[in-house]
Amino acid sequence: MKSYHLDIPGRGVAGLTVRDHARPQPGRGQVVVRVRASALGYRDLMVLADDYPLPIRPGVVPGCEGAGEVVAVGEDVGRVAPGDRVAATVFPRWLDGPFRRDDAAQLGTMIDGMLTEYAVLSEDGVVPIPEHLSFEEAAALPLAAVTAWNALTTGGAPRPGETVLTLGSGGVSLFVLQFAKLAGARVIVTTSSAAKAERLRALGADEVIDHRRNPEWSEEVRSLTGGRGADRVVDATGPLEQSLKSVAVRGEVAFVGYWLSGAAGARPIDPGTLFKAAAVLRPVATGSRAHFLELNRAVAAHRLRPVIDRVFPFDQVPEAFAYCEAGGGFGKVIVGHG
Repeated sequence: MKSYHLDIPGRGVAGLTVRDHARPQPGRGQVVVRVRASALGYRDLMVLADDYPLPIRPGVVPGCEGAGEVVAVGEDVGRVAPGDRVAATVFPRWLDGPFRRDDAAQLGTMIDGMLTEYAVLSEDGVVPIPEHLSFEEAAALPLAAVTAWNALTTGGAPRPGETVLTLGSGGVSLFVLQFAKLAGARVIVTTSSAAKAERLRALGADEVIDHRRNPEWSEEVRSLTGGRGADRVVDATGPLEQSLKSVAVRGEVAFVGYWLSGAAGARPIDPGTLFKAAAVLRPVATGSRAHFLELNRAVAAHRLRPVIDRVFPFDQVPEAFAYCEAGGGFGKVIVGHG
């Protein structure tokens, strides 16, 4: 079997190497998954650049999103069996409830991830995937979809007729759009191009705001909502100040960590802006195994399919990273493992 390894964090793709290994064997409570597809995104670029808040173990197998089939199980494994189609959870120890520091072990940084032909995972670190999804589609779920589900549902899912505002057309925002429409919400999305705006409307967006033409886009959100503001804001791109000015009184801003790496819009917030919002500001860092199981039930019931931008073969992972870094795509970037 072959695996990619990040031998020198901080050098980007140049820090990756490919190694040959013997096929692994599972230990107690572990499973071996033949990885059929994995997914890449901005988070993975941060890891390669050594610009990530969690420790990165030199030599780690990168990639936190992937799906495949169980080919072997260790002693005391009862959740899954050989032949089961599964996806990996990003935080294998975060099973349910609020996130704790003890849950911080993450695939692709502190423990080996999914850019490999065979992955050894804990049985608690995999979930079944909906039957109607391909492996490539299922690989799109573990990070962006779970983050979107957590952002939308923790503390109560949107109600029919409520307004959800999501920022940008990245993976998290596309899932927010899809999930919020399933709940019957009105969805407003910000974007940067007419072409993306057209695709967002085709996915069900009720209103699309061009944030480049209107940097003070919170004013347009207020106008579109009769001055009330959005009941839920999912902020994955910033500026956070505009999100706080867009949210309704007693609403919520789910803050999805775009500030990492000094991203555009990551500037200090005036305490007065925070106070005047009169809303909850909640940091969101992916989600738990329980979140993943919940979203899978919704995906299966509605036969929802992720938006896939492009699929690269396993031997073109460096090219897939370069494509991600160039930006401009729409949907998840997938690596097919064959």
